[in-house]
Amino acid sequence: MKPTDTSNPEYFHKVVDCQYACPAHTPVPEYIRLIAAERYSDAYMVNWESNVFPGILGRTCDRPCEPACRRGRVEEEPVAICRLKRVAADNKDKADIASRMPEIPAEKNGKRVALIGAGPASLTVARDLAPLGYSIDIFDNQNAGGGMMRSQIPSFRLPAEVLDEEVNYILDMGINATFDIEVQSLREVLDKGYDAVFVGTGAPRGKGLNLPGLEDAAEHVHLGIDWLASVAFGHTTSIEKKVLVLGGGNTAMDCCRTSRRLGGEDVRVVVRSPFEDMKASPWEKDDAMHEGIPIYNNHVPKEFVIEDGEFKGMYFEKVMAEYDPDGKRSLVPTGEPLVFMEADVVLMAIGQENAFPWIERDLGVAFDKWEMPVVDRNTFQSSNPKVFFGGDAAFGPENVITAVAHGHQAAISIDLFCQGKDVDERPAPFTSLLSQKMGVHEWSYDNAIETDKRYAVPHAPLDKALSDRMLEVELGFDRGTGYKEAERCLNCDVQTVFEEARCIECDACVDICPTDCITFVGNAEEEQLRHSLTAPAGNLAQDLYVSEDLPTTRVMVKDENVCLHCGLCAERCPTSAWDMQKFLYNVTKAGR
Repeated sequence: MKPTDTSNPEYFHKVVDCQYACPAHTPVPEYIRLIAAERYSDAYMVNWESNVFPGILGRTCDRPCEPACRRGRVEEEPVAICRLKRVAADNKDKADIASRMPEIPAEKNGKRVALIGAGPASLTVARDLAPLGYSIDIFDNQNAGGGMMRSQIPSFRLPAEVLDEEVNYILDMGINATFDIEVQSLREVLDKGYDAVFVGTGAPRGKGLNLPGLEDAAEHVHLGIDWLASVAFGHTTSIEKKVLVLGGGNTAMDCCRTSRRLGGEDVRVVVRSPFEDMKASPWEKDDAMHEGIPIYNNHVPKEFVIEDGEFKGMYFEKVMAEYDPDGKRSLVPTGEPLVFMEADVVLMAIGQENAFPWIERDLGVAFDKWEMPVVDRNTFQSSNPKVFFGGDAAFGPENVITAVAHGHQAAISIDLFCQGKDVDERPAPFTSLLSQKMGVHEWSYDNAIETDKRYAVPHAPLDKALSDRMLEVELGFDRGTGYKEAERCLNCDVQTVFEEARCIECDACVDICPTDCITFVGNAEEEQLRHSLTAPAGNLAQDLYVSEDLPTTRVMVKDENVCLHCGLCAERCPTSAWDMQKFLYNVTKAGR
């Protein structure tokens, strides 16, 4: 193998598994250390720089960082990264944070940008462009900013005051926000002379099922996202006792849990797939079942049942999942009789899709066969160079953190486009690599490996939670528990950096390494090398760190997959060939 190019910023970035997995590439270990040091405002701002909505995401994020967490390779549960984000948000000094918001130039730069939709993607674009002097006009059909964060995430998961606070940090940057207005024509927007237009309208159309009996049962059947929005804006305040929720995603979990709080007594979730294949996050399923909501898996909806003009319920067909050698799933009927379930109302939460009837098809914005805009995945520019897309509007339903990542990149493109520059010339990320050495055997970070298991987040009493849909269910970590959970972090951004010229090949680092991740061995092709290490390196998704040839012609090979970043190799090395160096990776923002 060739020596590893550690000067490539993506090499050590990939080693910081949590940050690499985060769509917005938030420097996770950096803010966790700040939490452990009780520097909550600093931790909040590290988050705010990357993910824009620390308090919101600390409650609602889909947590792609946690399955990637290195702690999960040592024990069963990863660090509670998401809930630690909330610790920073809950304990920050609000006045301090307000004073740290970017200054907005008194004089604008002469460029005007329209943002259609006030969801997380559009708000991120506004956050990045406003400090550069752009005049930002934002339009949304809701009565306040936040998009789907306001209309589809229930208050018992995301309190309105948290949402308002973080949305207003952006709207207070001199953004011209117009609410309660439905944009009916992209042509009309373009005709107003904007230099660029960003479309962040989400995936606003819920999918339904056209089953027998639907026409007669129509007044008892609702699309889940529309029903949640009706609840959020106070139009719906109660529900019938027997509720069927169709679907297995997070929207279905929000529908069923909201139903329990509005008067539903027999609330059931019915899903086509096996339980383990449901799209809902595991913790969302756990919370629903904790609230007494059963989940009926492997049941396919077949018919709405009407008797004597009255809606009675639904029939379902029982199926089982079969998988071909490629893992493709088929749902095969079991042959059992249809299952009847009584219901007063049915909420369909089987998916969402985009809708762009307001975009005229003669504006140069190309659409594919699924009526989705053709959008460049790096620049977020459409075939009309003035029009950019992001969030769910760009590639279909995802999540808040992905929308934020789209917004950052779209803002870079809009800034480059408005300056007449090539939007494909993306600016490099900001990185730094600094030694943490304070003495021969001392480091500026806490490198002890804690043995604590993951701490559970406390919840409000069930009877109180179910009687008040505005009461937040998760109470969050207190400061003490937040500190202990933060100490479980393995500091994956503090890298083990090897200097060949200092190495005397004494193998002391090999002897002391607790995970046998270091080997001095003759070089070979990667497949052979992976199997000739002290502990074979089987995870092909994680790279090997390979040195230049040493005097004995051997090379140092380290399996990045199982390194604990404990620093024992650097402490033990008699020549300081190993050093612990903190790697900071920040995705470049517009104007940087």
